[in-house]
Amino acid sequence: MALKMKAAIVEEFGKPLALRELDIPSPGAGQILVKTEACGVCHTDLHAAHGDWPVKPTLPFIPGHEAIGLVAAVGSGVTIVMEGDRVGVPWLYPACGHCEYCLTAWETVCPEAQFGGYTKNGGFAEYLLADPNYVAHIPAGLAAVEAAPLICAGITTYKGIKETEAKPGEWIAISGCGGLGHLAIQYAKAMGLLVCAIDIDDGKLAHAKHVGADLVINAKAGDPAAAVKKETGGGAHGVVITAPSLIAFKQGVGITRKRGTCVLVELPPGEFPVPLFDVVANCITIRGSFVGTRQDMADALAFATAGKVKADVELQPLSAINQIFNRLEHGDVASRVVLDFTRAQAKNQ
Repeated sequence: MALKMKAAIVEEFGKPLALRELDIPSPGAGQILVKTEACGVCHTDLHAAHGDWPVKPTLPFIPGHEAIGLVAAVGSGVTIVMEGDRVGVPWLYPACGHCEYCLTAWETVCPEAQFGGYTKNGGFAEYLLADPNYVAHIPAGLAAVEAAPLICAGITTYKGIKETEAKPGEWIAISGCGGLGHLAIQYAKAMGLLVCAIDIDDGKLAHAKHVGADLVINAKAGDPAAAVKKETGGGAHGVVITAPSLIAFKQGVGITRKRGTCVLVELPPGEFPVPLFDVVANCITIRGSFVGTRQDMADALAFATAGKVKADVELQPLSAINQIFNRLEHGDVASRVVLDFTRAQAKNQ
């Protein structure tokens, strides 16, 4: 008789996730089976469950791309990880490894890439399969619940900051101070940048100040672009937009200094309202940044291991996933929610 696991499944776009018991999968050749200890909940999971994006997941599927767990079994041919290793199963599930993008360390845009919790079943389950060549290796001393947000929100913001090409001592603006933004502020400070945090929530701005922001601006209090330019002497050299808001995207260009770079890491539905005159006249670069490479992952985790970055997490059980999604939809999550599987497993023992 097959062993069972609990999982939260998207059976229909826009509907609550179904909590089901499924067979625990077996790893095939070149695969590993991971017993989930923790899995972060990302706004991308909400987009996936709603079918918001042009390329939609195939129903039914299990979301979750911030899964941390112990390798429970390995398939034939696997040598890079061993049973008992702690790994993370991130958004980039595998890539082809041989196209021009993979060969130049841009595997995130590989045409054959698959994505955890989207095109492959993810971490809203007690077990999941993974490709050992693309898992994150979690450093000793970093707890599963602390590591979970870093393998998506952490790597995404770290890479986004790098893509601005802002130099130590220059200004970077972080638009949106929630789950991604509070990490972006910490990475930016650790990288020697001056940080301006922008949000419409005074509570999140207070938190931004607490985690190291040099300047905080409430975008509802007036023109944020004018305020940033006044306080920074001309605007931010780099801007990272982590808020899932088209208004924030438009404001981001206005916040950007002449010859600066505005990086987009969020994916709100709709078309980007680009003020073309400002972009051309001010020689502004607008750049998309899509999570990060395996080396970016190692770097992002190293900052946390060194104590320079720490995700603020709220622990919840898998059974609360629909309430968590409802809160995400209404902006009622301060930082990052992490599903804690170890607590549930301990109760069942």
